[in-house]
Amino acid sequence: MKKFFSFLGIAILGGALTLGGYKMLFNEQVIIERTIEQPMQTVQANYKSTLNTAVTNAISTDFTVAAEKSVHAVVHVKNTAIKTQVNPLDLFFGNNNNGREYKQIGTGSGVIISSDGYIVTNNHVIDSASDIEITLNNKKKYKAELIGTDKENDIALLKINAELDLPYIPFANSDNIKVGEWVLAVGNPYNLTSTVTAGIVSAKGRDLEGNSAIDSFIQTDAAVNPGNSGGALVNTRGELVGINTAITSKTGSFIGYSFAVPSNIAKKVIDDLLEFGAVQEAVLGINIDSSDADIEGVKIGGLSEGSGAEKSGLKSGDIITKVNNVKISKFSELRGQLTAKRPGEFVDITVIRDGEFMTKKVELSKKDTFVSRSFNIILKDLTKKERNTYNLKGGAKIVRNANKSLDYYGVKEGYIIIEINKKVVSNASEAAKILDTSNTNGTPVYIEVINLEGERERYAFR
Repeated sequence: MKKFFSFLGIAILGGALTLGGYKMLFNEQVIIERTIEQPMQTVQANYKSTLNTAVTNAISTDFTVAAEKSVHAVVHVKNTAIKTQVNPLDLFFGNNNNGREYKQIGTGSGVIISSDGYIVTNNHVIDSASDIEITLNNKKKYKAELIGTDKENDIALLKINAELDLPYIPFANSDNIKVGEWVLAVGNPYNLTSTVTAGIVSAKGRDLEGNSAIDSFIQTDAAVNPGNSGGALVNTRGELVGINTAITSKTGSFIGYSFAVPSNIAKKVIDDLLEFGAVQEAVLGINIDSSDADIEGVKIGGLSEGSGAEKSGLKSGDIITKVNNVKISKFSELRGQLTAKRPGEFVDITVIRDGEFMTKKVELSKKDTFVSRSFNIILKDLTKKERNTYNLKGGAKIVRNANKSLDYYGVKEGYIIIEINKKVVSNASEAAKILDTSNTNGTPVYIEVINLEGERERYAFR
C-alpha cells in the first residue's frame, strides 16, 4: 500500500512539472489574436461646426502688434478744478460769503492723434478743469492747452508741446468696423497706466436712452473701467476706431459692456474745432415720425422749408434706409452718419416710398436749433428778418419751452433771448452753452428777452 501512494505522488508531481514546463515554453506561441477590420462609416451632412473655426481664429488672432502700436500713444490725463464750497446757512441768511475754495482732482485717458502733440479725450474728463497735466507712457509730464470741446458728443481736444515727435494712432473709418470684430481698449483705469483689454464689437449705432437719443456709440465687451474714459478703441491693425466714453453699471465698475464714440465722429469734431473753433453740425432738414416703432429705418414726419431735404424731393412718409450706402435701421444710426458730415456736403439718401426704393442727393444744411438741457428749452438762430425787425446783431429764439419755471414767470415760446448774465448772445448755440454752464451751484442766471410784443423784459432764475 505504501508503494502505491509513493507511485501516485511521483506521478502527480511529474504531471505538474510537465504542465508547468509546457506553459513556460509554448504558452506565448499558442495565443492567436484576430483583428477584424471594420469599414469606416461616413455620413453626408450639411452641418458645419463653427466652434472649432471660432476657437482657431481666436487663437490665431495676434493682438501684440495692435497693443504695441497703441500703448505708447495713449496718455494719462490729470485735471485740476477749483471748486467753491458754500455754507448753506450763508445762503439762507443772505450773508455775502464767497465760500471756501478747494481743489478737485480727476483722472482719465487721452489719445495722441498727431506727432506734434494733439490729443483727443472726453469732454467729461477735463470739464471745468483749471489745469490739465498729461503723462506719457514713458512717465514724462506736460502741461496741456485746451483747444476746444464738444459737450454733446463728449469730445475735447488738447495740445502739448514736446521736444520730439510723439507716437500717435491713425484714424480708421469706423463705418467699416463690423459686429463681431476684435478690438482692444487701451487706457489708464484706476490710475493703472498702459492697460490693454480685448473684446469684440457687440453693436453699432447704439444709444443709451432709447431710439430718440442723439448717441451713436460703438458697443463692445472689452473691459473698460473708471479712468479708461478718453482712451483708445483700436482694431487689430492698431488703428483708432473709437474713443472709449461710457459704461453701463450699477456699481461704477465694468459689468459687461462699454461704449465708444466712433472715430468718424471724433475726427469730424476735431477738424471742426481746429478750423472753426466750434462744431459745424449738419442736418437734413427733416422732422422724425417715431409713431411706428416697428419700422426698420427712419420715417420722415415733415420737412423744413427751404432745406436740402425739401429741395431734393424727399417727402413726408418716406422711410430712410441708407445714407451713402450705409444701412440705417434706427434714428441713432442716422444721427451718427450726419454727425460725421459738414454743412454743404452732399449725401445720397435712399428711401422707401410707396413700396419702392429711390435715392435722392441731398445737400446738408447747418444746424440752427440747439438744446439747453439745464433749462429744458430748444433755441433757434434768428432769421435775417427777425434781426432787422428788432435791430439785433444776434440772439436766440425759444422755439420749444418745457421748463415749468419759465412758464411760471410767463416766458413763452417765441421769446428772443438777447443777453445772459449781461453778456450779449450771438446765436442759439452760444446761448445754450452759456445757460448750461451758468446754471450751477445755485448761482442766479439773469436773462434779458424780447417778448411777443417786442418789449424787453429781464428775469433772474436760480
